[in-house]
Amino acid sequence: MTTNKYVVSACRRRALLAHSLGLGLVAGLGLPLGALAQERTALEKIRDSGTLKVALYKDNAPYSNGPAAHFSGVDVALAEALARQLGLHATFLPFDAGENMADDLRNMVWKGHYLGYGPADLMLHVPIDKYFMEENRQAFIFAPYAREHLVVLHNPHTVPSVHTPEDLAGLRIQVEQGTGAASALLGYKGGLLRDRIALQADGMVAAGLVLEGQADAAFVSLAQAEAAVFQSGKDKASWAFSELVLPGVPPRGWAIGMAVKADNKALARLLDDALESVRKNGELLKIFQSAGLTLAAP
Repeated sequence: MTTNKYVVSACRRRALLAHSLGLGLVAGLGLPLGALAQERTALEKIRDSGTLKVALYKDNAPYSNGPAAHFSGVDVALAEALARQLGLHATFLPFDAGENMADDLRNMVWKGHYLGYGPADLMLHVPIDKYFMEENRQAFIFAPYAREHLVVLHNPHTVPSVHTPEDLAGLRIQVEQGTGAASALLGYKGGLLRDRIALQADGMVAAGLVLEGQADAAFVSLAQAEAAVFQSGKDKASWAFSELVLPGVPPRGWAIGMAVKADNKALARLLDDALESVRKNGELLKIFQSAGLTLAAP
C-alpha cells in the first residue's frame, strides 16, 4: 500500500499554477482567490479533527459489545491503540449488522446510511477474502489482524470427542442464530441434527449454556467459546474446543481486517504501519490475552 506519488505531484503542480498563473483568470471570472485552491484530503480532514471515527458492530462480543457509553471488546481496544499510534482519539460508530457485509461496507465505509449515520473513517472486523474484495471495490480492505474459526465447545468428560457432525447425534446443541455456523449445522444431511439444535441470539450465550451444564455442545467461534470460559472463571484446560468439518464452513477459518473508503489509501497505509507497531510492541497480543482469547496469525 503506497501513496500515488503521481497524483500527489500533479495536485501540487495544479496548486502552483493556480497561484502563479491563475490569479488574473480568477479575478476575471469574479471568483474568490481560494476557488482554485486544492481541496483538503480525507486524511487532512481527519488530522484536523483530531479523531478517528471507527465503525464497529453492535452485539459482537467479545470484539465489540455493550451500550454506547460503555462500548468494550477486543476491536474497541484495538481501535484505540491504532488511533494513539496516529496521534488521534478514537470515537465509535456502533451499528447493527445489515443483510450482508456489502451493505455494511456501503453504510459504514464508503457512502453512509440513508438515515444519515456514517460513514466512518475506518471499519474493523471485515473478512479478508479476495472474492469479497473484488465485489466491493468502493472500499479498500486490508491489514488482517487475526484469524477466526469455528469450534465445538464441550466437556470432554461427558462428550469425549467431536470430529464429525455425527458425533453430535443425540446431544443438546447450541448455535447462534443467523450465522453461517447455524445454517451449516441445520442443513447438514437434510437436517440430521435439526431437532437437537437450539438457536441463541448470541454465541457467547450459547457457549455459556454448555458451561452451565444446560447443553452438551455449542458450535460457535473460538473467540466466543474462549471468552465465555474466561468470563465464567472456569479452568480453560477442563474444556474441549474441537474443530468440526462441515460443507460450506472454511476449514482454516477466515482472516479479519479493516476497511476504509477506496480513495483513502493514504489512511490505510498509516493504519497498516500502526497495526505493525502494536503487533511488534506486544500490545495486540495483550489485547487478546486480556479477554482470554488466543491470537491466531491471520
